[in-house]
Parts: sequence; C-alpha cells; structure tokens
Amino acid sequence: MITPVLPPARTAYGRTAAADESATAWALAARRGDADAVEHFVRALHRDVQRYVAHLCADPQAVDDLAQDTFLRALGSLHRFEGRSSARAWLLSIARRAVTDSHRRAASRPRLSDAADWQRAVESVQPRGLPGFDDGIALLDLLAGLPAERREAFVLTQLLGLPYAEAAEVSDCPVGTVRSRVARARATLIGLLDAAERPAAPPVA
Repeated sequence: MITPVLPPARTAYGRTAAADESATAWALAARRGDADAVEHFVRALHRDVQRYVAHLCADPQAVDDLAQDTFLRALGSLHRFEGRSSARAWLLSIARRAVTDSHRRAASRPRLSDAADWQRAVESVQPRGLPGFDDGIALLDLLAGLPAERREAFVLTQLLGLPYAEAAEVSDCPVGTVRSRVARARATLIGLLDAAERPAAPPVA
C-alpha cells in the first residue's frame, strides 16, 4: 500500500548540521593549503553535487562532467570562501552556475535527450528507502511533474537537507519564496500519491 508520506528533510535527523560543519571545516582547511582536506572536502560533498545537478540537468551524460566542473570551479575559488555560509550551500551555488552555463552553451547546439536515460541518471543518485515510495512509485517520476523552481526548492531542502536560508542563497531568491515553493511542491506530491493510491474507476457498462 502506498502511503502519502513524503520524506522529511535530512535536518530532522540531526545529521546534516554536523556533516555541514565538517565539510565547512575541510573547505577552510583546504583554503589554507591542506591537501588532505581537499580530498575530504570533495568526498564529503560529491554525492550531493551529483544529485543536485542531476535534477537540474536534462542530459544524463553531463552529470559527472558538471559535478567535476563544479569542484574545479570551487577549488579555484577556495581563497574567496570565508565560511559565512556552509561549504555545501556555497558549493551548490557554484553547481547551479555550472549547470546554467552549460545550458547557455548548449543553446546554440541543442540535442535530444532520451527520457529513459535521463530517468536512470537521476535514479542512480537518489537516496534509497524513502518512506512512502517503497511500492514502485519512484520519487524522480513524481518530481518530474513539478515546475522546475518548485522541484529545485524541494530537492535542496527536503532531499539534500539544506536550511531554507541557504536554499534561498543557492536559488538566489527570498526565503519566503523557497518556503512557498516547498509547500506547494509537497502539496502537489501528496496529491499525486493520493491519486496513485485511489482505485481505478470500473469501466462503464
């Protein structure tokens, strides 16, 4: 049975704040020239960057390249990172710009993307075992039905566990806008889950 329960933000489990503190500490140490810290920084945030760009990017072949581009940009800009926001929020802002730049470059040479490949690319970086999605309802399928801005807000706050203030920083919009987008996204997703659970109407004789 499918239950209309959406995954709570990772911050609810208390893991994200500690992970953010560690990643930020690694970033600051890397800024000071600690080579080991660079490796820890990349390892700590690589999966989140992949998941985020997979939701923003329609080209499954570009996800790894965009993640690599994000880290190259970040490492080249570490001297400007002062830890005023978490390293994760800072890095996801860079990832967003990398995807935007990629879209601009591709605009002059558009190419078709296979929908099945796109779904597999996003699914490969999805968390497993989310409540309410255990019976064959893939989260990526539901998210695909959301407007892009609501999907991004939901991914940042509910899947990646970013605080609303930092999600607003990444998305370059007010905090209230992020909260509104997440609320609307959750309402839409719950509606989709309800519809999936509702039995089909019998055929008219």
